[in-house]
Amino acid sequence: VRLSNNNTPSTTMKAVASPFLLSTSILLLLSSVSSFTFTPFASRSVRRQHRSNIMSTSDTPSSARHPHCDLPGDPSLILTTNVDLGDDKGDILKQLSALVTKSTGKPETYVAVCITDNASMVFGGSDAPLALGCVYSLGAINMENNGKIQRGVTDVLEKYGVTENRIYVNFFDMPRENVGWNRATFAG
Repeated sequence: VRLSNNNTPSTTMKAVASPFLLSTSILLLLSSVSSFTFTPFASRSVRRQHRSNIMSTSDTPSSARHPHCDLPGDPSLILTTNVDLGDDKGDILKQLSALVTKSTGKPETYVAVCITDNASMVFGGSDAPLALGCVYSLGAINMENNGKIQRGVTDVLEKYGVTENRIYVNFFDMPRENVGWNRATFAG
């Protein structure tokens, strides 16, 4: 910051601050308009359907709805392991979907789970049973929820010889503009 001789910001600083103040004012104005609603859908019929779905869920107490997500595809769990899950893989997918739902408080209709088993992997230089996972979510990423998911994944995989000290799960709280669905991002 450059100061003029009388210790006030120079005109250079004022010129930089003006666009920032204008942007902030616009955002505040938009957020104060109660009827302002944004949906990232391309077609009018889909937007209409989405609005009616939101209206129908408005009867649900706000504490039962998740504040960060009104759309499907969120959150997602991607899990890779070098063990063979065999015929149990379908059941494990359903268990993990229910786990993510319970841990994040988001409806299961929004949850996506992907498991790759029999992968070529090493951890600590060893190919002993291990798993790597990623959870991506619009909100609901916090110490409590992450711990529930980590414990649940561990409980599921221990039956297949994957010990708790050979399971890494990374958690990502995704910005809406970095999550795509239905030909758009959640930001637009």
